[in-house]
Amino acid sequence: MMNALRIGYVAGPIIGALWTFVMAVVACILVSFATGEGLRPVLIPSLIFGAWLGFVWLPDGGRTRQERIVWSVGLAILPALAFLVLSPAIAAAETTSTPTLVIAWLLFAVTAVWPLEIMLRPLPYATATRHEFEDSWIRFLTGFGYIFFTAIVAIPFYVMVMTSLKNQSELIQNPLDFSIDLSKGWDLFRSYQELFTDFNFGNYLWTSFYVSVLTVLLTLAFSIPGAYAVARLRFKGRTAFSRSILLIYMVPMIVLALPIYIAFSMTGLRNTIIGIVLIYPVTTIPVALYMLQGYFRGLPAEVEEAGLMDGLSRLAVIWKITLPLSLPALASVSLYVFMIAWNEFLLAFMLLDDPSKFTLTRGIASLNSSEIPRQHLMAGAVIATVPIMVLFLGLERFMTKGLTAGSVKG
Repeated sequence: MMNALRIGYVAGPIIGALWTFVMAVVACILVSFATGEGLRPVLIPSLIFGAWLGFVWLPDGGRTRQERIVWSVGLAILPALAFLVLSPAIAAAETTSTPTLVIAWLLFAVTAVWPLEIMLRPLPYATATRHEFEDSWIRFLTGFGYIFFTAIVAIPFYVMVMTSLKNQSELIQNPLDFSIDLSKGWDLFRSYQELFTDFNFGNYLWTSFYVSVLTVLLTLAFSIPGAYAVARLRFKGRTAFSRSILLIYMVPMIVLALPIYIAFSMTGLRNTIIGIVLIYPVTTIPVALYMLQGYFRGLPAEVEEAGLMDGLSRLAVIWKITLPLSLPALASVSLYVFMIAWNEFLLAFMLLDDPSKFTLTRGIASLNSSEIPRQHLMAGAVIATVPIMVLFLGLERFMTKGLTAGSVKG
């Protein structure tokens, strides 16, 4: 069976059929979301069209007489395109306009034909070597992976943004219409305006910001000396401590929720910002310790030893030598901890009851009510997502550099 699949004119149509159907689904989703008009992929015609494309795009070189006969038979499938026109790979609803259908077909044609030619470029017409066969399938799986993982990230975000720009009557009329009416102008952002004027979202943003900053500072204050001690100092139990740093993540937070709630209620820390600031570092210090100790181990110990020989104390060595050399790692750890604190929900939901002290995630949860329009909930989710997304994209290179710098010892 595997040997049969390694024949180009067998593997090519299979790859072509699979890829073409995937692109038919993508074209229908994109155009339907952009226009609000119904489109759906049709399985059999898209598979037939893709198999034909997979046969046509195979490299035409060094073929025998028998192979040329098979090639000619493949070209004879061209008249079947008339059938594909009558039973297309993309079907439209009765209310779908002709321009929408044309756009969908153009998008489908471009995304199906051009990438498929790239995928089948290393695959010969006859029997392929193992490398050629695997190369073509890897190209197909790579393209499918990009499409799939982009879709599962982008589609929910797109739906969230489009829903936040609608009003209640539009959502009731057609909840699955994710197009927007640009003629409304600034009225599109009415949900965002109402969140800040009627639901106190400005205060939620400020609370989440300074709580996240304080969490970063407390995390660094404890994790830097701890990670340095594990990486540089020799003491009994150092290896066991180093290996058990992340054990806290093996215990689900929901298991600790009740003890934390009881302890905070007894000490008067529940429903206070101080309590939130104290409990957040508990969830971030272990991962910060783990990340920083790997980086500190990668720094050359000779530099610190030279500082000690010059009369600096151990704390002065850390402050004047180790920390300046560790700025990429500190930046990446700070960004990571900030994102954890910004997005944390369970502890805030459990410990905060006063709306004046809500963090952003806790404030968004308060919008999940039948009395509050759904577009407000989506607008709140956008407000929570966009700042941290911009921050991450802007500082991604520092985070990547910091995460990989300690992977190889100097």
